[in-house]
Amino acid sequence: MLWIVRTLSVVAALLICDSGGGAPADAAETPRPNVLILFADDLGYSDLGCYGGEIETPNLDRLAAGGLRFTQFYNTARCWPSRAALMTGYYAQQVRRDTVPGVKSGGQGTRPGWAPLLPARLRPLGYRSYHSGKWHIDGKPLENGFDHSFQLEDHNSYFHPANILVDGRKIGPDHRWSDQYCTVSIADHAVECLQEHAARFSGQPFFYYVAFTSPHFPLQALPEDIARYKEKYRAGWEAIRGARYERQKRLGLVAAPLSAPEADVGPPYDFPEALQKLGPGEVNRPLPWKDLTPEQQAFQADKMAVHAAMIDRMDREIGRILEQLTVMGAAEETLILFASDNGASAEIMVRGGGHDPQAPPGSDETYLCLGPGWSTCANTPFRRHKTWVHEGGIATPLIVHWPRGIRARDELRTAPGHLIDVVPTVLALAGAGGEQPAVQAPALPGRSLLPLFEANAPLERPPLWWLHEGNRALREGDWKIVAAKGDEWSLYDLAADRTETVDLAKREPRRLAEMRTRWDALTEEFRRNATQDLPSK
Repeated sequence: MLWIVRTLSVVAALLICDSGGGAPADAAETPRPNVLILFADDLGYSDLGCYGGEIETPNLDRLAAGGLRFTQFYNTARCWPSRAALMTGYYAQQVRRDTVPGVKSGGQGTRPGWAPLLPARLRPLGYRSYHSGKWHIDGKPLENGFDHSFQLEDHNSYFHPANILVDGRKIGPDHRWSDQYCTVSIADHAVECLQEHAARFSGQPFFYYVAFTSPHFPLQALPEDIARYKEKYRAGWEAIRGARYERQKRLGLVAAPLSAPEADVGPPYDFPEALQKLGPGEVNRPLPWKDLTPEQQAFQADKMAVHAAMIDRMDREIGRILEQLTVMGAAEETLILFASDNGASAEIMVRGGGHDPQAPPGSDETYLCLGPGWSTCANTPFRRHKTWVHEGGIATPLIVHWPRGIRARDELRTAPGHLIDVVPTVLALAGAGGEQPAVQAPALPGRSLLPLFEANAPLERPPLWWLHEGNRALREGDWKIVAAKGDEWSLYDLAADRTETVDLAKREPRRLAEMRTRWDALTEEFRRNATQDLPSK
């Protein structure tokens, strides 16, 4: 495909954020930054230490202390739609990577030709691009702009993943990465690619996408990591959630009331046979901790210990990647973004090799899921979970760290943002003003975050839109309408009620009607986008 690339100068890109003093005075001589995206899977809003959690995450906390934390950043509520938004800059429905009625779309959908992945946009600008970890995007990494890829395609075992492709070729069972805890393997590959880049391509900037599978189910972790959290969660989910909320208030992350657990909301998909396999310790509702049997309390506490261990290990492996940046002299010149693909998951299922109730919790022989009790805790202070588009399903931490380019340290940014903003942000810094493919592409719906690197100020933008599994929402300014599948719309003033506790739909019927009209219009617009450049088969 022929692309006409309109390149802006690096000076202009950096001057976008210079009004607040963030870009260095010699911006004209400053090289384009490297970009490192660290992406977690099923991580809750409050799971990191710097977002109020008790889990040890010193490396991510250090990035936050040296940069910015966004308090109102969003994803799409699900894995593959979020990865499409992150890598293309479009809503997933626009590029057929979430369900569009009447169009082949969703997890098996194929992107239009006018929606390249970010590395393909960066390659003409001199960037080398690398991928390590989960893929879950249509197409193959090396055919979409990446120079190296570690593609983890087995999501049922952290200890013995059966399907790993390196640069598109499947590795054998005798390879160390086939018999190693996969969070470690993902970091191993990242460090090795960075070492090669430093040795052979140090004159070029790099883009790196590290997509961890942690802490997505099955909950499996190294025994030494689990041991650090073995007794931490015996107090139960209400106590841990309350402590997280109090820390969040002290950190300035939230001011809204703590939402109440929804005792009637369980997993989004019903697998009753899984409950039988998991045994009497499993519960599929966020019941009061005191109402659980001692066996249930022990089982649930063990699950959360494994969840914490997975996040702890991910942070440790991120530390190894950060150390490699320091060793190669790239730490000051690298923009680092950390986020999650959706909120914590209430799902309960058993897949892969099944579940052995006699095996140690978190071992390779077990298949545990977080479930709605601990998911409610992980998503503190918000409501609902992964797949829903209430705040608990779509709110993600966003840590931004770039020593050379951001003077702010340990500051919060409260303007709403979304994964669709990452592509325009990176393109602005890389010096790319945009591209015009052979088939006219819709304008990118996101906005560059560069102004927020300088100041905590409003970001002018169109409404943010969501649709997944029949769950739908729209945020316009501080107002949000939201509805679970089959439910009526609710209306919330997020300036006062970010936790969605007071429904104003009956009090503000005109506002509700206007926002519903805008949601309908955007839905139709994105449906039209999805019908552009349809595949021939």
